[in-house]
Amino acid sequence: MDGFSPALLLSLLLVLPPTLAYILLIGLLRSRDEKLADLAAKSLPQGSIGWPLFGETLHFLKPHFSGSPGIFLQQHCSRYGKVFKSHLFGSPTIVSCDLELNMFVLQNEEKLFQASYPKPIHGILGKYSLLTVSGDLHRKLRNIGVSFIASSKSSPHFLHWIEKLSISMMDSWSDRNEVSFFKEAKAFTLRLMVKHLLSVNPEEALASRILEDFQTYMRGFVSLPINLPGTAYAKAVKARARLSSSVKEIMEGRRKRRSRELEELGEGEGDFLDAILSKQSLNDDEIVSIVLDIMLGGYETTSTLMALIVYFLQHSPIALAKLKEEHHAIRENKKDEGAPLDWEDYKKMEYSYNVICEAMRCGNVVKFVHRKSLQDVKFKELVIPSGWKVLPIFTASHMDPDLHDNPAQFDPSRWTGDLSKEMSRKVTPFGGGARLCPGAELAKVVISFFLHHLVLRYSLKSLREKKKSEPHKIFITSSRFSL
Repeated sequence: MDGFSPALLLSLLLVLPPTLAYILLIGLLRSRDEKLADLAAKSLPQGSIGWPLFGETLHFLKPHFSGSPGIFLQQHCSRYGKVFKSHLFGSPTIVSCDLELNMFVLQNEEKLFQASYPKPIHGILGKYSLLTVSGDLHRKLRNIGVSFIASSKSSPHFLHWIEKLSISMMDSWSDRNEVSFFKEAKAFTLRLMVKHLLSVNPEEALASRILEDFQTYMRGFVSLPINLPGTAYAKAVKARARLSSSVKEIMEGRRKRRSRELEELGEGEGDFLDAILSKQSLNDDEIVSIVLDIMLGGYETTSTLMALIVYFLQHSPIALAKLKEEHHAIRENKKDEGAPLDWEDYKKMEYSYNVICEAMRCGNVVKFVHRKSLQDVKFKELVIPSGWKVLPIFTASHMDPDLHDNPAQFDPSRWTGDLSKEMSRKVTPFGGGARLCPGAELAKVVISFFLHHLVLRYSLKSLREKKKSEPHKIFITSSRFSL
């Protein structure tokens, strides 16, 4: 037949336009993707992908001194610059040792970037941890924590317990020849958190059980993520379940208390659990997670910072002398020699604040955070592809000679007066943006009160000469007796 039949012609008219439109759309999308891929390829920083599967993760995690970025970062920054690409924790990654890019990432949380921690961390922290959740749930949980911390950090009840536990711990050293300070600091901070959050006294059996489970829980963070019986990771997951059960038992007991008993509590005497149970806006698992999160920060971060401060002070006699001078003056101004410290005393601890801030810069308790780009992100001439991990490295900017004179030197005077504002823009020990650590100010209060009694009662000497095989230990002596 020489021509098209009417039926065939009608079919072509119905099918051809959508087909052509589909082909055109696919072509446009492919062209766009190719352009984006080409742009990303041209705008990605230099770097190395490393070994298949593992990438460069093992080299990145190689232990190093806290006051140094480590060999991995030093070599890569020297070779590729302060921003480079790598393959870490199973993902293509942009590593940033640049302060400006770090702040850009932190300030654009939930807009361009999102927290993205390795899956094994989720297995230990649980479903509702502040570290891993995002969006509205993160804001809700964080606001509750911030509200309680802001109201309780200056309460006489909390300040009393900081001082009571500080004195009690130091009294326990009197008949000991040697003190493992980091271990003592961890026990001190956890007992304080358990008391402050759950009203469990240190001498109670429940406190000892929580302490033991929490230590097992923490060991899982620095273990291989292998969930097999007997491994540290598996033990940590079980310890977390036991901690959850312990907190829920306490919660059930609180709910059975009459409302009159809660109303009779003095200002600042109600603990964190009382505060969040009264709000009734969280389910039980969310409450457990936020309690454990605050315990985690108060236990690991605060105790590590305390140990670093003692380490830096025993290597900095001028700073230690100034700190002692400040606390002697505070004590001499008290009407009664044995009078407890109060919030007005804390506000006078200006040099103590400088010491804490400088220890955070030099000690780098939090070395980096995990973020993921939510879309293709352009920063100056750099493009961060959607879905790539981004690791802002705080250690690098804290020890950057372009930002700090003689960065390896512990010098609290960097934070004096107007210099403090400038330093605060260059130092991010507790992160920044929407995920700025809610307990940062609480930690400073705890450490300042603790330092008051430590420097007035003890002298600090290094064991470097005493025990060359254990140069990391700190030798503590008293003017009244030797430890």
